[in-house]
Amino acid sequence: MLFQPEIETMDRPALKRLQSALLRETVERVYHRVPFYRRLFDERGIKPEDIRGVEDLHKLPFTKKSDLRENYPFGLFAVDLKDVVRIHGSSGTKGKPTVVGYTKKDIQNWAEVCARAIVTAGGRPGDVFHNAYGYGLFTGGLGMHYGAERLGCTVVPVSGGNTPRQITLIEDFKPRGIAGTPSYVLNIAETMEAMGKNPRATSLEYGIFGAEPWTEEMRQTLEEKLGIKALDIYGLSEVIGPGVAIECWEAQEGLHIAEDHFLVEVIDPETGKPLPLGDTGELVFTSLTKEAFPVIRYRTGDVAFLYPEPCRCGRTHIRMSRVKGRIDDMLIIRGVNVFPSEMEAVVLSVPELTAHYQVVVDRQGTMDQVTLEVEVSEAFAAGIGGFTTEHPSVAQLAGRLRGMLKNALGVTVDVALKAPQTLPRSEGKAKRIIDRRQLYQTAPSAPKTTV
Repeated sequence: MLFQPEIETMDRPALKRLQSALLRETVERVYHRVPFYRRLFDERGIKPEDIRGVEDLHKLPFTKKSDLRENYPFGLFAVDLKDVVRIHGSSGTKGKPTVVGYTKKDIQNWAEVCARAIVTAGGRPGDVFHNAYGYGLFTGGLGMHYGAERLGCTVVPVSGGNTPRQITLIEDFKPRGIAGTPSYVLNIAETMEAMGKNPRATSLEYGIFGAEPWTEEMRQTLEEKLGIKALDIYGLSEVIGPGVAIECWEAQEGLHIAEDHFLVEVIDPETGKPLPLGDTGELVFTSLTKEAFPVIRYRTGDVAFLYPEPCRCGRTHIRMSRVKGRIDDMLIIRGVNVFPSEMEAVVLSVPELTAHYQVVVDRQGTMDQVTLEVEVSEAFAAGIGGFTTEHPSVAQLAGRLRGMLKNALGVTVDVALKAPQTLPRSEGKAKRIIDRRQLYQTAPSAPKTTV
């Protein structure tokens, strides 16, 4: 099933013509209505008429998250505030939040791309749709809510948290689809098991998961526990929110980007040069239809690649790989780049462990230290008569995990096994990196580390 078949299966030459026309309109809009962009363009000697189509995209300057903070709150809006019907933003945990705005048409377009995403993931009109994404300034909850309503679903706007209530509503309302962060929906499934319930016995058939990087191993875990198809969705507030791209039910291989709304590039994060299709680098997006808050070549910090080949589902829009991680979450361990998701893949391949882990960055003397903290399973703890770090089986498991991490990553990572139910559970985005170096006055503030 396709939500907008004439758009989703558009031939590539026609799509390029559409993108070029929309890019010209966007460039005109930001040049004449956003002083920040006008200054950047003038510094480069660029006029709107110099951008004839997508082939000229590389001439345009990048936008960074710091630009949003420096123009806080409304300095990057391209319309008067009276025309903005909604504002979203980041949590602002690292200073002032990043603020994005939407006109009435922006909200309609957002609902459209989210409805398209839900259909791509296997949803259909009439579904009961359990939305466990957080509502509020975070874009996840309301983005998926409006998309599901646009599709014609019955939406359960439960948001995150209160896991026992989530379980009751899933059992009583019998949703066909669920949306949320993968770590939190896994928490729901594990809580059901702890209550003596079978998560596979629910009415759920598909799950739309995003807002944090997650692995194929996490997908397998979610699908096995819940008896569903687990689909990855991608989006970020600065571009629009959820709905930028999503995997299809048929292939589950690469996320289809809504290219009639978003122009995508992959660049070398060090040089800023565009990379060929298939090469891994930093995702960059240019919005093509946003009125209130258009962005030009926005550097996402997310690491992925683009698929050059068509998908068997019949959609012609380009696909991006699943996000490997964020550049600012990357750890440099003795010269090797490591993402937490790579550790997750190893953890989930070990049956004696759970999917609950954290990567702790600390300092000993002048050296940074990286430790993977991960819980053992209830079954493993019961099988050895209760968890203690001194038990020979625990030491043996820790040694085996260190060896697997060494083989997978090419570097040695310390391992600290934890008793079941001792690491914090996510009710939103999982916090995977704990940087304790901030406790030391001389510690760097960035989460990158060289060991």
